[in-house]
Amino acid sequence: MSVITRTIEYTTADGMVFKGQLYLPNQTVQDLSGVLVAPEWWGLSEHVKHSAERLAEEGYAALAMDLYGEARLTDDAAQANEWMTQTLSDPTILADRTQLAYDALAAQPEVNPHSIGVIGFCFGGRVALDMARRGMDLKAVTSFHGFVTSEAPVQEGFIKGELLVEHAGQDSMVTMDNIAAFRQEMDNAKVRYHVDIFPNAKHGFTNPQATRNAEKNGTDLAYNEEAAATAWQNMLNLLERTL
Repeated sequence: MSVITRTIEYTTADGMVFKGQLYLPNQTVQDLSGVLVAPEWWGLSEHVKHSAERLAEEGYAALAMDLYGEARLTDDAAQANEWMTQTLSDPTILADRTQLAYDALAAQPEVNPHSIGVIGFCFGGRVALDMARRGMDLKAVTSFHGFVTSEAPVQEGFIKGELLVEHAGQDSMVTMDNIAAFRQEMDNAKVRYHVDIFPNAKHGFTNPQATRNAEKNGTDLAYNEEAAATAWQNMLNLLERTL
């Protein structure tokens, strides 16, 4: 099924321009549920855009988020790390950028502003979970091989929706201790959440480019087609139940 796509631009208070990519079902109706898609540290990649496109094929309005400005993208780990570090240098930076993206999606004429969720990959998984921790009105939040811990544990009552964490059992960047700390944080805050563990998968397992990126950068990543397919279906089940 073909989808409709358009670029959504929004600008921060200091004049930085962001270019998200919106995907809509071909037979667009009003009142669509919206899903924000937060990318890995590489930037606005084919993986994140294809994920948004797949969501549109399922009937959602999906916005692939630009977190770095001007739709920047790299396959160089050092460059990606520099951009990510800049973005994380002040907590207000991501808060502002994700709020702008949320508002931009909610403002689209096809979208029901009261039915929005977010998914994210790796760095984007952290972004998605932190959006929930800040109390944004998100019905469903999914992190794929994402960074799950936070400097400031969330307090009860902040997280409004249901959380899903799709974690690789062989992830050398996000450990099972990190997952245990996440569970403890969520239990303490009485959050509705679920964690799936894929014992044979590594960090980046949903991205078909992960193995190539690993070889280029000497990093511990790998694509796992079976785990990716199961994790994607788990996320769709959550969206169907909550949006």
